[in-house]
Amino acid sequence: MGKSYPDRTNATGLWKLSDITRNKLSQGTWPGSFGDRAIFMGGNSDAASNMQEIDTVQITTAGNSTDFGDLTAAKFNGGAIGNNSRGIHSGGRTPTILNVIEYIHFASTGNAADFGDLTSARLDVKSINNRTRGVTGSGATPGNSNVMDFITIQTLGNAIDFGDLTVARSRTSATQSPTRGVWGGGFVDGSPATYSNVMDFIEISSAGNAVDFGDMLGSVSYSAAFASQVSGMWGGGRTPGTTNTTTINKINFGSLGNATDFGNLRTARGGPGDATSNRTKGIYAGGENPSGGTWLDEIETESLTSSGTGVDFGDLSRAKSALAAVSQAHGGLAEFFPRPSATYMPGSGRALSFGGGTPTLLNVIDLINIPSKGNAIDFGDLLLGTASGGSNSSLTRAIYAGGQQPGASNTIMGIEMASLGNAFDFGNLTRSSNHVGGAASSTTRGLFQGGDPSTDIIDYITIATAGDAADFGNLSVAKYYAKAISNITRGVIAGGNNGSAKLNVIEYVTIASTGNVTDFGDLGAARENVMGGNVSSSTRGVFGDGEEGDIVNIIEYITIASTGNATDFGDLTAARDYGMAASNSTKGIFGGGYAPGNSNVIDFITIATTGNAADHGDLTAAKKRPAGVSDSHGGLQG
Repeated sequence: MGKSYPDRTNATGLWKLSDITRNKLSQGTWPGSFGDRAIFMGGNSDAASNMQEIDTVQITTAGNSTDFGDLTAAKFNGGAIGNNSRGIHSGGRTPTILNVIEYIHFASTGNAADFGDLTSARLDVKSINNRTRGVTGSGATPGNSNVMDFITIQTLGNAIDFGDLTVARSRTSATQSPTRGVWGGGFVDGSPATYSNVMDFIEISSAGNAVDFGDMLGSVSYSAAFASQVSGMWGGGRTPGTTNTTTINKINFGSLGNATDFGNLRTARGGPGDATSNRTKGIYAGGENPSGGTWLDEIETESLTSSGTGVDFGDLSRAKSALAAVSQAHGGLAEFFPRPSATYMPGSGRALSFGGGTPTLLNVIDLINIPSKGNAIDFGDLLLGTASGGSNSSLTRAIYAGGQQPGASNTIMGIEMASLGNAFDFGNLTRSSNHVGGAASSTTRGLFQGGDPSTDIIDYITIATAGDAADFGNLSVAKYYAKAISNITRGVIAGGNNGSAKLNVIEYVTIASTGNVTDFGDLGAARENVMGGNVSSSTRGVFGDGEEGDIVNIIEYITIASTGNATDFGDLTAARDYGMAASNSTKGIFGGGYAPGNSNVIDFITIATTGNAADHGDLTAAKKRPAGVSDSHGGLQG
């Protein structure tokens, strides 16, 4: 039978397993659910003409827009939400101010249908969303509003109160990652009225009031926002003195702070055009021309990964402003679903090495097969270049958190072990940390300890469930460069630096509970930068390399279930620090690092015996400060 899927929530026809696998069948959605369509809804073409039309483009393919269908009525100044299957328009005016919510299906062109109502009628609303929830905020009633309300995208019904923005304003713009929504800029009522540089944010999964994120480069209204899963951008807008601008502001969702300059739009535009994106490209459409008073039909595109100036994409169906844009592939939509492997089995000895520096920060994920000697191969990419983060893993999922991106970060990324593919946004640590420790994990829970700026915080996550980390307890002192190993019940943390001295302390926690560390014993010498990864069997943990003053090649081991000092195991093939490590139940590997000079060497040991390491192979590049995990370390055996 032919493939028919006018609505992916109700797909029909017969499917081959290869079709489903190739096209990522996921959560009840059929092939194509991670499409690349953007839509532009409503708007006006001059001061009096409202529009009902919906235009569409494919973001990966430059060209003019085509007709998609119509809204339920001609309107402008609305807000847009979109997941992989539905696009949603809310609020606006006709010129009567509206509370109407309506929706379309991305899979098939056609007219919008009624969804429900906002909690109040508003225009100039701006919206954010992840795969399941949409949040509409700000706007005018006609007085400025700080109201936020939310909907569940795949249902129908009225919006529910979410909380309040920090400042009541209109003419703002909003962007999102899979976990956070951020509103920036806008127009604030007063005598006189003022432009705003405020950025405030919410965690999408939990209702509540917004909190301060930082400041934009300057006060601006009518900018338009777009995003990758990691970074949000605001392009253009009107600055005080009614000057239209080309400036693009950029933030990283994972760490609070002020915006930075990312580049420029191709055309200065200050009236309310709008923007959306896929995972690599932002597109900006419509708006008011630089001299004011007339509208634009231009669509331009911006890179989400490298700064610069926008380039021409094509044209809208007509010149328009006050439109609402959204796509089915923007930064709020994390792609959690991997390409399956016909040969890989969880727990079979797959190790991953994340990022590192050459000194350029790398986003590369290396794949290493622990049981057999050989070189690493490319697995996929992290969301961005990073180094000095912490890692842990279950049988099926690997986690990377914090690190240098280039500033200290609180971002947590997830990677599906069975896939050859890229990381997704998992959530956030409780703090931003460089040189964060990790590697202690069980089949269900992963820990991250310490970090720079020096902290004694231990966070934990439930590996199977994406979300933010929670407080576990505290280390004995604030420190960074402290790494860990584990068996199924106990995490053991060794070494580090307290900001003034290297440490020889070994301490432990019970992974399934929460609480502060207990003293375990000591390393043979005070040491930092031990290899980052969980080299352990169910009974023995191994720490390799590091820095005691000079870089060393020392390997030491402990018996995890007891307490006591570490014992000499043997030597690495060369002295180095800042490397990665991982293991299965019998074999440990140590890779990369600084020797001095960056290294690509992978060594291996047999955990149950003692002795010197031997050559296993090479990483894909010489690098320092990568992090390692595996699907079969001691925390996963039992």
